[in-house]
Amino acid sequence: MGILEKEYKRKKQRANLQKAVLNTVATAGVVSIALVAPNVLGALGTLGILPTKRRTESIQTARKRLVERGLLLYEGKNIHLTKAGEAVLRSLSLPDYKLPKPRRWDKRWRVLIFDIPEKRKSLREKVRRTLNAIGFIRLQDSVWVYPYDCEDFVTLLKADFKIGKDLLYMIVDTLEHDTPLRKKFDLK
Repeated sequence: MGILEKEYKRKKQRANLQKAVLNTVATAGVVSIALVAPNVLGALGTLGILPTKRRTESIQTARKRLVERGLLLYEGKNIHLTKAGEAVLRSLSLPDYKLPKPRRWDKRWRVLIFDIPEKRKSLREKVRRTLNAIGFIRLQDSVWVYPYDCEDFVTLLKADFKIGKDLLYMIVDTLEHDTPLRKKFDLK
């Protein structure tokens, strides 16, 4: 395995670990510190990561870092998810989000146009990766299309990435040369 592959795998595992810790605290609401590690270990088991002594240390380190970043908060012997933690958890869960597909297409395209300034380039790339992961198709760099209602998702995207005025959502009846798009989305 190459250096880039190893680094990617390590980053992915770290993100999965943070997501597992945050999900555990969010699911339980208030969790006793003694209970966090076993719950996370169970969650990691579902992710296919075996709980070893090293993993337990990693979980404790991840929990400590999440507290330092202000995503988790200790109150006595309990630990809570902060508002910032909820926002990070939503952004980590965004690529896993699946848009509901109705039985029949209403023959309207949903078009997203965003204009995020150059000084926020990393955010622009994050929006592109998210749209791609959800199933949108890119027409141009900042123009994306989807055939079904996704207004709730767009609202969530705007709130999580704080790009309200920079992202426009349009419902379009006619789109020139949409035959390739219909084929990609398997529409009749």
